[in-house]
Amino acid sequence: MRYGQITLRRQPPACLLSWGIRFFLAAALTASQLPDGHAPFALGCIAAAGPGGGGIAALAGAGVGALLFLDFGDALPFLAAGILILTASSTFRGTALWNRPLFMPLTSAALFAAVGGIYVIQSLAPMEHLPPYIAAAALTGTSAWFLRPLLRPAGDRPAPEGLLFLAAALLAAVSDITVSGVSVGRALLCLLLACTAYEKGSTVGAAAGLGAGLTADLCAGTGGGLFAAAYGLGGLLAGSRLPGGRAAAGVAFFVSSLAALLPAQTPLAEPLLLESSIGTALFLLLPGRLFGGKRVRRAESAEAAVTGGRLKEQLNRAAAALRDLYDSMGRTPPSTDENPAIVFDRAAERVCRGCALCDLCWQKEYTGTFNAFNDATPYLLERGRALPKDFPAYFTGRCIHLPDFLTAINGELSAFLLRRQYRRQLEETRRSAKGQYAQLSELLTATAAGLGEAVTAAGDAPPCQVGAALRPREGETVCGDTVVSFRREDGLWCLLLADGMGSGESARKESSLICRLLRQFLEAGVEPEAALKTLNSAMALRGAETGSFTTIDLCTCDGATGETAFYKFGAAPSYLKKGGVVRRITGTALPAGLRGTPAAPDVTRVNLDPGGFAVMISDGVADPGRDEWLQDLLAGWEGEDPQTLAGLILSESIRRERLQDDCGIQVLYRPRAGGAKKV
Repeated sequence: MRYGQITLRRQPPACLLSWGIRFFLAAALTASQLPDGHAPFALGCIAAAGPGGGGIAALAGAGVGALLFLDFGDALPFLAAGILILTASSTFRGTALWNRPLFMPLTSAALFAAVGGIYVIQSLAPMEHLPPYIAAAALTGTSAWFLRPLLRPAGDRPAPEGLLFLAAALLAAVSDITVSGVSVGRALLCLLLACTAYEKGSTVGAAAGLGAGLTADLCAGTGGGLFAAAYGLGGLLAGSRLPGGRAAAGVAFFVSSLAALLPAQTPLAEPLLLESSIGTALFLLLPGRLFGGKRVRRAESAEAAVTGGRLKEQLNRAAAALRDLYDSMGRTPPSTDENPAIVFDRAAERVCRGCALCDLCWQKEYTGTFNAFNDATPYLLERGRALPKDFPAYFTGRCIHLPDFLTAINGELSAFLLRRQYRRQLEETRRSAKGQYAQLSELLTATAAGLGEAVTAAGDAPPCQVGAALRPREGETVCGDTVVSFRREDGLWCLLLADGMGSGESARKESSLICRLLRQFLEAGVEPEAALKTLNSAMALRGAETGSFTTIDLCTCDGATGETAFYKFGAAPSYLKKGGVVRRITGTALPAGLRGTPAAPDVTRVNLDPGGFAVMISDGVADPGRDEWLQDLLAGWEGEDPQTLAGLILSESIRRERLQDDCGIQVLYRPRAGGAKKV
């Protein structure tokens, strides 16, 4: 029997404000109706709000809107569709399918069609009611598509297309309010379209005009495409960047509406002309500073453009590395609480095994013993210690070692509670770190968005050469070691070698993840030591449950100056060779993931002379305690091809070590002057 408690947490003001926005937004959108009483924009708002408190608030707002704006016969299918949409969003929450952008728009449209189909079939004229239901279903899915990035933004700025769609939908709600036969909502919609076309250009203006016009046609029940033609043509011409600036754009919008009205034979033609006139007049009366003033942009200097472009690229790469680091922590399986029964099992192992009544308690009367422990569990967890009164009388009267048994239980209970507290603190730390990585990634992305485009400077031919070799452990088909080499834009060569714990596919996944994340940090311009510290902290949180770890060996070399640095987290020795002289480079730091913050790698800085080699190996190549054969091989080798040297080291290692572990080798060669070759 399990006991739990319900904890009511006070929601932060920002969360309550977000729920309130969704509530009132859904309620207001319920007023935007099609002629047959459908309110697709509110249903799209429920789908876009997602599961949890936001979706419930949107559904509640839609319910209030249904009471205010819908007839009883229209409110029933509307609320049924809203409940189904929220249920589907909650059911699939967190799945890969739910995260796809098209899932909720298509699902909401399908659910509305399913509910509406019942009413269409039962109606006296199904074919007459079918087209409005199809149009309403399409608008439901479209609303969910445009409102989702607005209600659940991926960044700090809301999506502009979502704001435009929301404004048009809200204006449709007041389209029935007229003054002298002129619709207030459609007049404001003309103003919105003129501003959008003037700011975004003819393509966006025409698309926005067609979408708003089709919606206005559906809401007005014209069926002739009058508003679509007028608004679409108006958006196209107003965004064409005509000479004359804003005045020309306003005149073009009005003339296009007039042209669409000439062949029209509908009572709405005259109101539309007046509405477009009012919208154009309001557009021309708006202050010029709302449109950014004069559209003059000073040309930036070439040096500033190059600097801004490189900074933008580095920020984007750093943001991508942090996002991948966040995703890697998200793939860590969540910790699970221990069963409190382990307290009694371990206490019984210490006390009951040598007791004369062991068979009686744990075999003949096992059910009674089990029930006694089960009944006492909630008291133990609540109080933090066991007392004789927690157990039933038939158990305490039978147990001949009760004091010793209670002492053992209290000892195991203290350890159990400490482990549970540690797991909860660890999970909270992991969630906090994930949130910080995600927020920092979004901040870097937003900062990079305001900089210029990246400009890549052409570099010289690579002055260094790299060779590598991998071989899995005997009996395995996949090598658990990973080697990566690349050259940064600033000319720094980076060689990575990671050795995952164990061997096979699981070790390969860990080591390749380390190399991929570290490469992204280095390519983003992050200093190697800072990148390794960040990665080690994340790996310590990620591997806290599984106990896995990975050794990291990083070698950086400036091909122009020969300045070389070795960074090691539990890695095997590396070797520096020049002629017949070999230098052995070691470290004492633990592998990444075994220590949290603070933990820094071992750093050794040397100079790689022309004609010299830097050799990196994993511990499966040579035992660090008996690697004299490798040093002798390097001292006696006189070639210049790093790939040949890597293959030679691997062949000799297989002969001596018999592939008892995965083998990974990387060799960096700095050619002499005039002897550089293409890699």
